[in-house]
Amino acid sequence: MIQEIKEYNRKFVEDRGYERFATSKYPDKKIAIVTCMDTRLVELLPAALGIKNGDVKVIKNAGGTITNPFDSTMRSLLVAVYELGVNEIMVIGHTECGVQGMDANEMLHAMKERGVSEEHITLMEHCGINLREWLHGFEETESAVHETVDLIAHHPLMPPEGVNVQGFVMDSYTGELRTL
Repeated sequence: MIQEIKEYNRKFVEDRGYERFATSKYPDKKIAIVTCMDTRLVELLPAALGIKNGDVKVIKNAGGTITNPFDSTMRSLLVAVYELGVNEIMVIGHTECGVQGMDANEMLHAMKERGVSEEHITLMEHCGINLREWLHGFEETESAVHETVDLIAHHPLMPPEGVNVQGFVMDSYTGELRTL
């Protein structure tokens, strides 16, 4: 599959398909969106929000949440605010998220089934990483979005004023956006 993607890319560049996507690194709408990596949102989210290439910064991860105040998502938001002029942040969860109800013990079991040794798992825990906490999901999308909005809005490195942070849940089928 990767080989097919590479071949498509070669043809895309050769045909100058990139020209219609040309823009700068600065988001025209001065918005950053934190959302889930769910495949249903790849085209649905931009279409449902009326955004195009160059409009916003989109930061995706499993669940569209921030699990640690100093994780890569929070770092990306700080870069977006301080380096790229973002003054609004949308946290967009979605219905039927795969992270909702995710069980860390089941994931650890799957890791072992796929060849990750107990020694490596124990090593991570000895390094201070609580894998059961790190790999856990959330019970309710709305609550997870609220927690992430609160973490961003009250982060010690986020400016105390001038950045609007709001939470939403998108219907994974229709694209309807519900404000929390």
